[in-house]
Amino acid sequence: MRDNARSGALTEVTFFILLALYEPRHGYAVMQFVEEKTGGRLVLGAGSLYGALNTLTQKGWIQPAGEDDERRRRYVITCQGRTIAEKELARLRELTALAEQIIAGGQEPESQEPGGKTEKKQ
Repeated sequence: MRDNARSGALTEVTFFILLALYEPRHGYAVMQFVEEKTGGRLVLGAGSLYGALNTLTQKGWIQPAGEDDERRRRYVITCQGRTIAEKELARLRELTALAEQIIAGGQEPESQEPGGKTEKKQ
């Protein structure tokens, strides 16, 4: 998984897995959630999904939920995982707002320099 927690950028697949696990789900239910919510644009294979679940568990972003058997293990997002998902949502909102502003106006917005000066980006 190529997530960059330092800058806040997650892969789309990771973000959708975290979103799926706001409710406890087993792997197959996670695959169905991602496929349904993306209109079939993202389809996870079992190997990719279970590799991602293991990685997210190691990072402490998700954890096993309850006492399910090994074949139907359910997972749920942790507090740390929720923080990561919320940061990703904020990053995406900022990205979208900037893109809408640039596309609508045809130019990059002005930025504030330290000391309150406004500078137009080139």
